[in-house]
Amino acid sequence: MPGGQKSGAAGLGVAPESRGRGMQAGQRIRVGLIGYGYSGRTFHAPLIGAVAELDLRLVGSSAPARVRADLPDVRVSADPVAVATAEAVDLVVIATPNDTHAPLARAALAAGKHVVVDKPFTLDLAEARGLAAAARRGGRLLRVFHNRRWDSDYLSVRQAVAEGRIGRVRHFESHFDRFRPEVRDRWREGPGPGSGIWYDLGPHLVDQALQLFRLPDRVSAHLARLRPGAQADDWAHAVLDYPGLRVVLHASMLAAGGSPRFLVHGEAGSLIKHRPDIQEQQLLAGVKPGAAGWGADPDGLEIHNATGRVARAPALAGDQRAFYRAVAGAIARTPVDQTEALEAVRVMACLEAALRSARTGTSVGLTRAPDERDP
Repeated sequence: MPGGQKSGAAGLGVAPESRGRGMQAGQRIRVGLIGYGYSGRTFHAPLIGAVAELDLRLVGSSAPARVRADLPDVRVSADPVAVATAEAVDLVVIATPNDTHAPLARAALAAGKHVVVDKPFTLDLAEARGLAAAARRGGRLLRVFHNRRWDSDYLSVRQAVAEGRIGRVRHFESHFDRFRPEVRDRWREGPGPGSGIWYDLGPHLVDQALQLFRLPDRVSAHLARLRPGAQADDWAHAVLDYPGLRVVLHASMLAAGGSPRFLVHGEAGSLIKHRPDIQEQQLLAGVKPGAAGWGADPDGLEIHNATGRVARAPALAGDQRAFYRAVAGAIARTPVDQTEALEAVRVMACLEAALRSARTGTSVGLTRAPDERDP
């Protein structure tokens, strides 16, 4: 982490008494957002701004002009640690390069802040466990930005599975496939720690699978660099092994036309969800969260039964504002629920097992501490 923690923090007025400060009824939660790149600008700032209980007060960014153009009433600091420890902040949101997640989260928790970390949680399982333990000791909220739990595609498939539309699921396939044949000059595609498609899209794929099926027994994975000039993995394929069930998670940068977002086979039939959620495209187009048509998905489910008959079911609407609404609700309750932090640790366990599998060419069992086991 950059030095200067004391001077930067003092410049924004860090008070020792802020540690452990509770929220008063009706009080808006003061938010500091660290990072105003793609994720911070596209997702976090608009979604935070759409939740009445949250008040974005401070942004940490090396591009202050960009922040001020979008958010003229918000203060800007070039020092990320100062934002993480600022007295004027109750909740710190970390949307910085992946190798900075753990040190910034650790600084924020030490200063008594609630914390949201963009995915991936950390670079490895040991860091994730350490942060979860720190949040538990301090009674602070710690959540990872698993916003894809509120995507229309996932919500629609989850409902159909829960309703038993295709019977007991035996094969579950989830894809994040895109067509970006040119390697771009950005840290996510560079050779540094935490780069590559598995760290970028793998957390969403794994989190959704674990929400549906809990922790697997074993993980097998392959990672590859398929595009000319690729410096990090741009193709990932992982299989999660459960008794009587296989979950396939796939991400690629060379899939023109895409693939079905979900393909699920059960004992009574199959379902297909072709197109992905549109909220990211809406945000990029400047649509405000909650505007007319927000999260609406015209692409319904195809449900095939044993006789070959195809039924169609409308897709549920997505709404990623629910992530930050849940964060605000959790901060308002005492004591803070630590379930989400443990779920993030479980996701990290699967991500790390996949990396080890790809490196060794073997199927890898999951190691879990007693408090990380599924309920």
